[in-house]
Amino acid sequence: MISLIRLELIRALRNRKFLFFSVIYPSVIFLLVSNQTGDVDGSGLSVAKYVMVSMASFGALTAVLMGNSERIAKEREGGWVRQLRLTPLPGRGYVLAKTAGAAVVSLPSIVVVFLVAAAVRDVRLDAWQWFALTGAIWAGSLVFAALGVAIGYLASGDAVRPITMIVYFGLSILGGLWMPSSSFPTWLQDIAKWLPTHAYAALGRAIEQSQAPHAQDIAILVAFFFLFVGGAAWLYRKDTLKA
Repeated sequence: MISLIRLELIRALRNRKFLFFSVIYPSVIFLLVSNQTGDVDGSGLSVAKYVMVSMASFGALTAVLMGNSERIAKEREGGWVRQLRLTPLPGRGYVLAKTAGAAVVSLPSIVVVFLVAAAVRDVRLDAWQWFALTGAIWAGSLVFAALGVAIGYLASGDAVRPITMIVYFGLSILGGLWMPSSSFPTWLQDIAKWLPTHAYAALGRAIEQSQAPHAQDIAILVAFFFLFVGGAAWLYRKDTLKA
């Protein structure tokens, strides 16, 4: 499994288009929308701090979701997954390797946004907050890495991109990564607070406020992680039976 994770990292780092959209693109968006003064309503955070967490989370989401789903669908069609089944690697090992490999690649997405925020927008936090933010957002990306694996086995090579894009933009917008969910209608806010992306960003914002993350947000992320991992494993076994 370690060899497969290493291979996944090498392949991802060689993909310049993937690196641009997962590492550079979130930082560009951050610079474009974080130049306003004042605080974001209802958060007690400056615009720069609020958007920094949003874009770090968005970059990690891009890295683990977009990369995983399309790559797996193409591997299935190209016969690579079929070849792996001939090796001693168990199904759960494949799913975990894909999830872990994608999560490692998400780390530069987070760090680059933080560096840009500190250097250009003068965002200042305590040392423990920077480390805690990095760890929380990185660990949270595992949830969406598992989702990417599930989508990769759910859809064919032609259908995987539109399905992934719908899920990607839907979770990003409704989860409050592009705009504060407090600006949504009340009924939409009630839906948004149960989405994994909303809970994901809430972890980082709690750390910025020197507060402990809410138990509900942690529970939502854990529940979705097991749901996505279980779904990915089931779809993998189903695909194996078809082969």
